[in-house]
Amino acid sequence: METYLIPILASIVAGFINAIAGGGTLITFPALVFAGLDPLSANITNTVALWLGPFTSALSYRKTLRENFSTLKTFLPPSLLGALLGAFLLIHTPSETFKKAVPFLIGFATLLLAFSEFILKFITRLGNSSKFLPILLQFLTAIYGSYFGAGIGIMMASSIVLSGVSNMQLTIALKNFLGFVINLLGALIFLFSGKVAFNFVLVMMPAFMLGGYLGAVVAKRLNQRTAKAVIVAWGFLLSFVFFIKEFGLL
Repeated sequence: METYLIPILASIVAGFINAIAGGGTLITFPALVFAGLDPLSANITNTVALWLGPFTSALSYRKTLRENFSTLKTFLPPSLLGALLGAFLLIHTPSETFKKAVPFLIGFATLLLAFSEFILKFITRLGNSSKFLPILLQFLTAIYGSYFGAGIGIMMASSIVLSGVSNMQLTIALKNFLGFVINLLGALIFLFSGKVAFNFVLVMMPAFMLGGYLGAVVAKRLNQRTAKAVIVAWGFLLSFVFFIKEFGLL
C-alpha cells in the first residue's frame, strides 16, 4: 500500500491544480519515479493514467465545440499526426537517453507555465499573421505533448490565438478537446508498448478525477496566481534535483 500511496495522493493534487493553474504532470511524474518506476515507464504510465482529465474538461464545452466545429477541424489533423510522431519517438527513446532529457523537459514545461501570460500576450499581438504558422505550432505541440506532456496547455492556447481566435472561452474549449485527443492517441499507442505499469494506472485514474472535481469546486475561491507560483517553484526545484542526480553531481 505504501508504494501506491504517493502516486494516489499526487494524482489527487495533480487533478486539483490542473483545474486551477495547470502543471499536474510536474506532480505525478516525480511521484511515479519516487515509487520506483524508470523515468521512461513513469512518463508513459502517467499519460495512460491521466488522459481522462482533459476529456472531463472538454465535456463541459461540448456546445461551444459543436458551434465551432470548422475551427476544431482545422486543428485536428496536426494534433493527430503530431501525437503519433511524439508517441513513436518516446517508445523508441532509450531509457538512459530519456533520463538525461528529463531535467530539461521539466525545466521547459516550468518555463512555459511561468511565462504563460507573457507568451499569450505576445502571440495575441502577432495577430493572424499566417495561416500556416498556427498549424505548424499545433503540430509541434502535439509531438511534445505525446512525448512528455507538461505545459502543452499554454502551447495549444498560443497556436489557437495565433489562428485568429479571440474568444477565450472558445480557446479553452479547443485546448481541452485537443489535449484530450493528443493524450488519448498517445495512451492508446503506449498500451501496447510493454512499458505501462497498469497497477499504478488503475489507482491513479480515479484519484485524478477526484482531484479534478475538488479543484473545480474551489477554483473560484483560490488565488490562481499564488497557486501557479507554487507549482512553478516546484517545477524548477524538480528540474534542478533531476539534473544534479542524473549528471553525477549528487
